[in-house]
Amino acid sequence: MIEINNISKRIDGQEILNDISFGVNDSEIMVLLGSSGCGKTTLLKIIAGLLKQDAGDVVINGKVINDLPPQKRNVGFVFQDYALFPHKNIFENIAFGLKIKKIHENEIKKRVYEIMEILEITHLKDKKIPQLSGGQKQRVALARALVINPDVLLLDEPLSALDPILREKLREELKTILKNLGVTGIYVTHDLTEAMLLGDNVAVMNKGEIQQIGKPDEIFYHPKNEFVANFVGVKNILKGNIKELKEDVATIEVVNEDLKSPFTIKVKKYPIFERKRNVSLCIHPEDITLNRTKKDENAIKGKIINIIPNGSVLKVVVDIGGLEVYATTTRHLLKYGINDDVWVSFSRDAPHPMCGKKCRSPDQEALCKCKVSKNPIEEIGC
Repeated sequence: MIEINNISKRIDGQEILNDISFGVNDSEIMVLLGSSGCGKTTLLKIIAGLLKQDAGDVVINGKVINDLPPQKRNVGFVFQDYALFPHKNIFENIAFGLKIKKIHENEIKKRVYEIMEILEITHLKDKKIPQLSGGQKQRVALARALVINPDVLLLDEPLSALDPILREKLREELKTILKNLGVTGIYVTHDLTEAMLLGDNVAVMNKGEIQQIGKPDEIFYHPKNEFVANFVGVKNILKGNIKELKEDVATIEVVNEDLKSPFTIKVKKYPIFERKRNVSLCIHPEDITLNRTKKDENAIKGKIINIIPNGSVLKVVVDIGGLEVYATTTRHLLKYGINDDVWVSFSRDAPHPMCGKKCRSPDQEALCKCKVSKNPIEEIGC
């Protein structure tokens, strides 16, 4: 297990990390998700001992390792550019960390061949790095990091240099390898798909701070704030004032800054509505339907201003009185074109307060922490 406790770091007077804390259990992968410059790689370097933090502790298996040099931390590191030795062959590259640790030659040979077999690169053992493809280099870098049997494996965007088809293939393989070996790891990426696939937990970072930590579904379906929502692609954010509360429904006046005039919607009642009169709601684009006529109670008239191909689906952008909302559909189902007038509709259950709680992911209603209770004392707030 690894614990990151209140880590802070400034470089040239600029705050890079601010009071970062989280833990990773044995055999689990924590993904640090964020854009370039948010402090992800700096944190990995601190854990590996390549940088010294200004404050806080790195704890591995109950031991504070702040003062240990990199070679004594038993941390594996897969760098973004792989950092392989071009003058050495594959076997020598993989064996490098074991030789630094002064492991006996017979044990080195045994462990190198074992990891090469697992990663299916034994046939490459005599080749030099320039002779390898991108995917092969990635496997060699991973083998070199794993062969030392690290307490923690650090991976800094290891797939980012690969082409999209190879990246998709290797991320599936990487997940299988890490799980089969029971690796405890911290994986850095700016790619949402990688984070959702590889992470047991995901920490979304921005400007040196963690915005939200949770299971992949929690991050995607229940963003805690507007930054997280935008980062995971939930662009439909309605800001409103609570006008009326009934037993299981709330009436909310939507007053986003871009709106020419407010409109009201009815949504499922959540405990947070009892305590907070101004709320932000997010709606996933797949929960929005488009119709020619007004069919639902939550229906707002708008005009289609763009249709964006996005893989197997289409992203439809609709202007509703100055506010842009996004819906997803398929080519087969889309019956409208740009400049067509449509009604944007959604159910009462579609909007969810940005509270970071598990209330809306598929098949998780029984675990809802925002469930409505007739006794306010029993309600567990968002």
